[in-house]
Amino acid sequence: MRRRNCVEVLLPTTKHRRGRRTARQEAALASASAYLLAGGADLAAVFDGWPVVLDMGFGTGEAVITYAESDPATRILAVDMHTPGIGDLLASIAEGGLSNVFVIEADVREVLTNGVHTGMIAGARSLFPDPWPKKRHHRRRLIQPEFVEMLADRMMIGATWHIATDWPDYAKHIEGVLAASSQWLGGRVPRPHDRPLTRFERRGLAAGRQPIDLRYARAQS
Repeated sequence: MRRRNCVEVLLPTTKHRRGRRTARQEAALASASAYLLAGGADLAAVFDGWPVVLDMGFGTGEAVITYAESDPATRILAVDMHTPGIGDLLASIAEGGLSNVFVIEADVREVLTNGVHTGMIAGARSLFPDPWPKKRHHRRRLIQPEFVEMLADRMMIGATWHIATDWPDYAKHIEGVLAASSQWLGGRVPRPHDRPLTRFERRGLAAGRQPIDLRYARAQS
C-alpha cells in the first residue's frame, strides 16, 4: 500500500488483464448471471449463514469447480480480477448447474474491507497467487503483513487457509509473514489429496517448478 496526496492506494497484486475473450467467455459474461456479484454486494445476505470459503485468484476456475462439485453444502466466494477467467468460471458454473459458487471481479482486499464481516469466512484458498518474482515487485505480492491480519479478522477461529505456490522464494516469504503473526498457526504440508491439478500448476511443472503447499489455521486471539 502507498499514499498519494494523503490517500491510501492499493498496489495491484495481480496483472489486471482483460485480454481477448473466447465466444464461450463472452456469452457467459453477457448472460447477467445471478452468480456474478457486484463488488459492494451485501455478502451476509447472499450467504445467509451458510459456510463460505473464499477462493482468491482462481485463474480459469478449474479448481473452484472441482471443490464446488465435491462439497455442495459449502458456498464458495471466488474473487479475481482477470475478466476472461471470470468468463470461464461463469460458463462452467452454468454448464455444471452449480448453485454454490458466487463470483466477484475485484481486488480481494477491497472485498474483505467492504463486504466481508468479522468471522464470516469458514475457509480460504490462494492457489498459485502471482509470485511477482522480481525483487522490485515483491511489495506487490498479495500475502503481506497487513493482508494476513485483515484476513484473520474475517476468518472463523480454527478456519484454515490453504496456499500453494511453485516459487520457493515466495513460499519462504509467506512463511515469514505468517510466522510473525499471532493470528495464524501452520506451515508446509504434503499436497492435499483433494487439490486439483490446474493449468497453471501444469505449466510450472513443465518448467521444472515443484509446488509447495502450506496450510494455516486461524488461531485463538
